[in-house]
Amino acid sequence: MKPLGWWLMLVGSLRLASVWFGFFDIWALRLAVFSKTQMTDIHGRTFGVWTLLTCTLCLLCALNLENKPLYLATFLSFVYALGHFLTEYWIYHTMALPNLTTVGIFAGTSIIWMLLQWNAHQQPQTSKRK
Repeated sequence: MKPLGWWLMLVGSLRLASVWFGFFDIWALRLAVFSKTQMTDIHGRTFGVWTLLTCTLCLLCALNLENKPLYLATFLSFVYALGHFLTEYWIYHTMALPNLTTVGIFAGTSIIWMLLQWNAHQQPQTSKRK
């Protein structure tokens, strides 16, 4: 497996821990990620499902780096997540800076690495002769 694949496996595994908090420990999620919010159980479960989806994308992409649509979907999941948490911090003020920093490290590293490796994992095209 390529280094980017291992990284995506790590990030997907860490996201899986957030899924647990979203479904089973909403108060830990509220304290660990968000601040000053009225997070309800439905918010926690929604966060859990969203995180489970992004976790699945990471793990599938790690095993299929040559699959361009899957690679793009995984890449965009990092862009969307980072954008979401930046908005929560800058506009809604529901996130603490240390939590945003943690998200930024993982999402930012993934975005940059995936951009740098954009075409590196593509299978060479075989020419067809007639």
